[in-house]
Amino acid sequence: MNAMEESDRAGLLFALAGFCTLSIGDAIIKGMAGEWPATAMAATRYIVGTLVLSVMMARHHGLASLAPPKSGLQWMRGIAISCSAVGMFLAVWAMPLSEATSIFFTQPIITAVLAMLFLGERAKLGTWLATLAASIGVFIVLRPTFETAGWGVLLPLVGAAGMAIAIILNRKVHGRASVLSMQYWMSATAMVFLIFATAAGHFSGVEGFTMHWPDWTIIARCAFIGCSATLAQWLIYMGTARAGAGTIAPMTYGQLLMAVALGAIFFDDYPDTVALLGAAIIIGAGLFLWWQTRVRKMKTLPTR
Repeated sequence: MNAMEESDRAGLLFALAGFCTLSIGDAIIKGMAGEWPATAMAATRYIVGTLVLSVMMARHHGLASLAPPKSGLQWMRGIAISCSAVGMFLAVWAMPLSEATSIFFTQPIITAVLAMLFLGERAKLGTWLATLAASIGVFIVLRPTFETAGWGVLLPLVGAAGMAIAIILNRKVHGRASVLSMQYWMSATAMVFLIFATAAGHFSGVEGFTMHWPDWTIIARCAFIGCSATLAQWLIYMGTARAGAGTIAPMTYGQLLMAVALGAIFFDDYPDTVALLGAAIIIGAGLFLWWQTRVRKMKTLPTR
């Protein structure tokens, strides 16, 4: 196995692990529906993540490294991931976990298009075919219409767009600092944005966004989500850096499979036969991508 093939494969595995980890946090959030504003939960998640990363940053890079980033791209990363978090928090409250996650999977298509427009990445045929097949599988699982899902269908789309933009920006800023610094800046900027968003929601008077002191278990669960989501974002960043934004895009479908499993186990949300067919198509798309990647890399190996 040459270095390029090993890097791509490692990137795919990093991304798959990261996206599956995100579903764990989504399931915990669904279990707290309506108990605290979504913006407050997201802010708590990033406060905890930032505290953990701050300790690591101070230890490895010194206290001076905790200063806010000067680059506008770094702040854009924080805003993008904040929008993704709040969108998905609200989405899993408004609809079944599997459906919310299914709609979220417009994200690979958005990522692939943005990668071509802003990163100059050339979309490989295998990636497009895998993304198309997986998208068909997603819509078979969901069978979405505005009549059944309502305008809540837009909430996971906000999450998808935010995640896609974050993935593209990860690629844009890759190499400008250490992986730890990149994760710290994303978490810190997201924390600042979400604190302001939480305050704005509270003073807006909109029902569901008014702050109150929650039960300690809410804080504890948000803290756990903060740790798990920080790990997930680090894995996704490493996957993007090693394999490219367009290449890792279909790996996000692992998050759907995890969401279906968690929904069935904890919320009695069992997919029907048609939904299982869609899941099978999604799995097949992922296996096809792996096969295409292996064949393409093997062709580039020098012959003896």
